[in-house]
Amino acid sequence: MKKFQLSIVALLLSVSSMSFAQEVTIVEEESEPSKLTFSGSVDAYFRTNFNGPNKGENIQAPASSFANLPGFSLGMANIIATYQGEKVGAVADLVFGPRGEDAVFGSPMYAGGMAGSSQIVNQLYVYWNVNDVVTLTMGNFNTFLGYEVISPTANFNYSTSYMFSYGPFSHTGLKADFALSDKWSLAAAVMNPTDMTEFNLLGTYTLGAQLGYSADAGSAYLNFVYGDQDGKLDTDSQSLVSGQSSMGSLFQVDLTAGIDLSETIYLGLNTTYNTTSAGEIYNGSSIDDLDGDGAGFFGVAGYLQAKTSDMFSIGLRGEYFSVFNGGLDGVVGLDRPAVDGGEGSVFATTLSGNVRINKNLTLIPELRLDSMSEDFFKDNDLNDSKSLASFMLAAVFAF
Repeated sequence: MKKFQLSIVALLLSVSSMSFAQEVTIVEEESEPSKLTFSGSVDAYFRTNFNGPNKGENIQAPASSFANLPGFSLGMANIIATYQGEKVGAVADLVFGPRGEDAVFGSPMYAGGMAGSSQIVNQLYVYWNVNDVVTLTMGNFNTFLGYEVISPTANFNYSTSYMFSYGPFSHTGLKADFALSDKWSLAAAVMNPTDMTEFNLLGTYTLGAQLGYSADAGSAYLNFVYGDQDGKLDTDSQSLVSGQSSMGSLFQVDLTAGIDLSETIYLGLNTTYNTTSAGEIYNGSSIDDLDGDGAGFFGVAGYLQAKTSDMFSIGLRGEYFSVFNGGLDGVVGLDRPAVDGGEGSVFATTLSGNVRINKNLTLIPELRLDSMSEDFFKDNDLNDSKSLASFMLAAVFAF
């Protein structure tokens, strides 16, 4: 695995240095003036349940990320500084507030587990446009997997899907983007374990890749991630104590696509499959492979959106999300893995409107219904329930 990772790093560097050596020059003075720009967003929302408690210790919310706080609640403030030159540039993307803190949950390590300066960093990277074909990026960048993103300004629905919530949020590493043609693109990356954004505590690396196709009518992206996520899969390190087991390597494949069916109707698709092999166990004298199937999750979501006027659009997201072999804890009714076998599923339907007050402010009224295969929620009488219906009104300001 280590040799394979080193070969990938060497490949990224050699492609940019050998294949395009004649085109690369060290730029001391930009032929076009560089520019520093600022952008970002501010969002807040109101949320209430129809068939579940809205106060006290039994407050109910969907088991997906963000937008789960009761009453009038804060989203986040997002401030992005971008330096863009002809050949080189940098991005510093900072987030403040509950949504931002949830998005960068893997970034308090440098402060000894406490909230530190890194806990406001959503993205922090530099890039080099080697030529018209190759761009190299190094630092912390949001994931290339999935249909949805962290910033609410780029999502039609305000609440997020299960696939987005339990897939990766961000990566830190080296990424090479290749423009193969006007329509085809390729990316390859070597990164820290998923969401380990400040530094690499585990000493293992994750590989990523993306094949993309983009045309006027729509686009499709096929994404891959593979690697050891807990740092215990190296048998030479003897990092396990007797009786302790390690996770196997994680593999995730993800497809995102979208097409304009007409000038006013858009159809999007996201499907993902994530699995982690059984791993190993240390028996006191040797490390043995564990038997059994991998654990993980699978999901598919469709996004149908219609623009009725310049001011108003309406969209429906339908998602099926399934966990197998205890792939996730505390989601889709898996509070009893020994009883349920570590399996469960949810079907979530979200109907959202986008009311554009002007180019900066968008109001998003939203109805959502989550239906679990197991008892996961509480109803108004605090009885176990498989479903939760909720309403949300969000205000999203972009600048």
